[in-house]
Amino acid sequence: MTSKQRSYLKGLAMNIDPIFQIGKSGLTPEITNAVIEALEAREIIKITVLKNCMDDGSNIAQVLSERTHSEIVQVIGRRMVLYKQAKEEAKRKISLPK
Repeated sequence: MTSKQRSYLKGLAMNIDPIFQIGKSGLTPEITNAVIEALEAREIIKITVLKNCMDDGSNIAQVLSERTHSEIVQVIGRRMVLYKQAKEEAKRKISLPK
C-alpha cells in the first residue's frame, strides 16, 4: 500500500465510529471471525482497545492484520483502522488512488 493510498484511507476513517471493542479477554477467535465478516462487508473498520485489556494496541493490530489478511491503515493509542479490499468486485465500495 502506498502512502497516498494510506492517507486516503485515513481520511475515510476519520468519519467512522469504532465497531468493535477489545476488552480484558483480549483477542478471541470470536472477535477475529467478526472482524473478518465486518471487513468483507465494509472494507474499512475502526477498532478500540479498552483500558482493561492488557495487550498493546499496536500488537493487537499486527495480530489481527495477520489473521484477517488485512492492511493496518493506522494505529493511534488504543484505536486502530484496518482495511481489506472486498473479494467480489460488485461489493467493493472503496476505490484507492493509484
